[in-house]
Amino acid sequence: MKKARKETRPAAEKRIKLTDDILFGTHPVVEALTREPGRITEVILLQDRKGKKQDEIVELARKAKAKVSFVQSFKLTGEGASQARHQGVLARTSASALVDFETIVERFRARVAAGDKPRLIVCDTLQDPHNLGAIIRSALASGVTGVVLTRERSAPLGGTAAKSSAGAMSHIDICQVTNLATALKKLKESGAWVFGAIKDETARSLYETDLAVPACIVVGSEGKGIRPLVRKECDMLISIPMEGSLDSLNSSVAAAVIMFEAMRQAGHTGQSGT
Repeated sequence: MKKARKETRPAAEKRIKLTDDILFGTHPVVEALTREPGRITEVILLQDRKGKKQDEIVELARKAKAKVSFVQSFKLTGEGASQARHQGVLARTSASALVDFETIVERFRARVAAGDKPRLIVCDTLQDPHNLGAIIRSALASGVTGVVLTRERSAPLGGTAAKSSAGAMSHIDICQVTNLATALKKLKESGAWVFGAIKDETARSLYETDLAVPACIVVGSEGKGIRPLVRKECDMLISIPMEGSLDSLNSSVAAAVIMFEAMRQAGHTGQSGT
């Protein structure tokens, strides 16, 4: 089950790049909402297109708990856009079905109650699909149990992220949340310690931090890092000690370093591989 998503107000013309995570046309969108509702993350409709089909799509989207956006007009860009017969209907898809945030919380709480020390990776407005896919791949390899993403200003979970994840996306729980600060509060109530990864001299060194606890590891966007309201919900701010003149690491590299250190501290050696 996925959490209900709000409908957005009509907006001016929207430019949308035709990528492998975009479905277009009434019939394909209806089919996807009917057969694979868990893979639809957003439905985009023209405001002035009325009729039974649009009503059906809206109803199916609501049942699927997908975000519904109405726009005055949109323009597809990119390769093949001029030949795309969209009929005023688009849908953004995920390469694998998402789970509801409440499911993430319930599973996390159950593992904590059983004496386990589960780990989640939380991405705050991460916008590069290559980085997102790489983080999901590292998450699965390091024993992380789930991935929490922001619904807005987050990289699409389409083909680019799926390829970068090397198949990991289909083997780990992934959810999207509207309010990340509120989501972190609920996870803390379920027994999680929240660690925010930042580049700051005041942060505690990763290698002096006890990560052998039920943990949520938060990484921020490529440019701005963790947002202030999300940062306030972190129990501890941590950083990766570095030598030389580099100011910071790529977000996916930083996330991987932290996740594998957490796995090491938990006493899980995993299996050798490349």
